[in-house]
Amino acid sequence: MKKQIIMLPGDGVGKEIMEGARAVLNAVAGEHHHEFIFHEHAIGGSAIDRYGTPLPEETVKACSSADAVLLGAVGGPKWDHVEASKRPERGLLGIRKSLGLFANLRPVTGFSSLVHSSPLKTEIVDGCDILIVRELTGGLYFGKPSERREGGRTVIDTLKYTREEMERIVDKGFESAKMRRGKLTSVDKANVLESSRMWREVVDEKARDHPEVEVEHLLVDAAAMKLITNPRQFDVIVTENLFGDILSDEASVLTGSLGMLPSASIRTDGVGLYEPVHGSAPDIAGQDIANPLGMILSAAMMLRHSFGMEDEADEIERAVSDTLEGGYHTADLDIEGGRIVGTREMVEKVIENLSTKSISNAICSSYM
Repeated sequence: MKKQIIMLPGDGVGKEIMEGARAVLNAVAGEHHHEFIFHEHAIGGSAIDRYGTPLPEETVKACSSADAVLLGAVGGPKWDHVEASKRPERGLLGIRKSLGLFANLRPVTGFSSLVHSSPLKTEIVDGCDILIVRELTGGLYFGKPSERREGGRTVIDTLKYTREEMERIVDKGFESAKMRRGKLTSVDKANVLESSRMWREVVDEKARDHPEVEVEHLLVDAAAMKLITNPRQFDVIVTENLFGDILSDEASVLTGSLGMLPSASIRTDGVGLYEPVHGSAPDIAGQDIANPLGMILSAAMMLRHSFGMEDEADEIERAVSDTLEGGYHTADLDIEGGRIVGTREMVEKVIENLSTKSISNAICSSYM
């Protein structure tokens, strides 16, 4: 299978972790006789430096014709002085919008070798495996622009959703639940917001088409509490934009390993943008100490959700788990009795743990 992948390294550690993901994907391609064609383009602060904009038209054009997009990270204090409309983060929002990406998938999976690093007790988070499905195109972030009235003493933001926007993200939630453990938790604020009442109506209507999925409704404040007190009760959480933004950031700290978390933003035809949850970490860029695993796991999500390569995605995820179980970890992680390695060596260990050693070792040698 031949696929074109656009790489957007972005800023800070983005280039280092992107090269690691490419090496792992090349190993998988060699093993399964795929052909991945990579093209690199600028986004974020690096694009501002080169082109005066966080999202050059050339980048948009390339991404629009790709089968999938990998993003490293954007931003950093270097660009704090840039006006708000041209900050590095606007590049990320812009590419999501230009590609029509409507669903953000954020898995939160606890690795047994890292569960002791969680701020919560081990018995609470051990076995935690959640997928948060967040709507990306509507809500407060994309409603009518904020208004300031009465001399700046009154502020108005508009929360707007169409029924169609709600339906397609709820469909993605049910689809995801059927691929996992068959439970969907819909999060809203239906006791206060009219938009949430419509959201709940849509979920109940869709539930009739999916009798095999267990459905529950939770108010967002209750969901936030239960994510901390009993996260293992959740399988798939589906919710609107603002609630999803907050809950996914809350859930990201459950496992105590922010550098391990991948994410995907996809559209109806499967084309998606894949990125780790962590930031650009400019303070450690170029020092060979960044954790590449969030980026590598994001690449695995790309294989699964955009290319339909379930076996290949499973292999990468197993290789990451095996590497951690072997005690290898970057400095941001804590494995008792383990060995701290750099970015490049971490990538090499993951490649070594892929199933076909001869091919993996050849790819690993070329990466070195």
